[in-house]
Amino acid sequence: MQHASRAAGALALAACLAALACAPAQAGNQKEEALADSVRLALSRAIRDERPPQPRFSSQPQQQQYQQWLAQMSQRLQRKVPDAQSRTELLETIWYESRRAGLEPALVLGLIQVESAYRKYAVSLAGARGYMQVMPFWTGVIGDHDRSKLFHMQTNLRYGCAILRMYLDMEKGDLFLALGRYNGSRGRADYPNAVRAAWKQWEFKQ
Repeated sequence: MQHASRAAGALALAACLAALACAPAQAGNQKEEALADSVRLALSRAIRDERPPQPRFSSQPQQQQYQQWLAQMSQRLQRKVPDAQSRTELLETIWYESRRAGLEPALVLGLIQVESAYRKYAVSLAGARGYMQVMPFWTGVIGDHDRSKLFHMQTNLRYGCAILRMYLDMEKGDLFLALGRYNGSRGRADYPNAVRAAWKQWEFKQ
């Protein structure tokens, strides 16, 4: 009887955790827009490169600074991503993909915090997926139409960083408006302000 009670409790806990993992993300979503062929081609090329996120450094001090950043961010992220290996892989990929897109890693960390609270399988009410809450239509616009790949860590981060970079270019570097586009709330302050506040929490302190 006691064993059955424990089993029922374990099942209830598992169901609760599964529900939390699949709970809708609270952020908004990108809107499908008409893109110039050149922009679509550039985005397509940006997400097609499947090389692993291996950082390269031109000097020993740069490498040391990266290791310090990794250790500091890992400590801050521990509560949200308890598994050390998963946390390291996530941070290495965030650093690689954000730098590859010309973005600050702290900005991307803040955006993920607001978008999905670091839930790999987060899905919004509108269907946006993964860490950076990428809308599935993007896989048809610039990808191979495989929506399931948006739950793959590097693929999701690559899409998200490439899309944010595109919006920044469209808005001539105006982060407020670019973040609004990313969230589907261009011109409103709530989302850009939330990301900026989260960004500050992830700044690297040397």
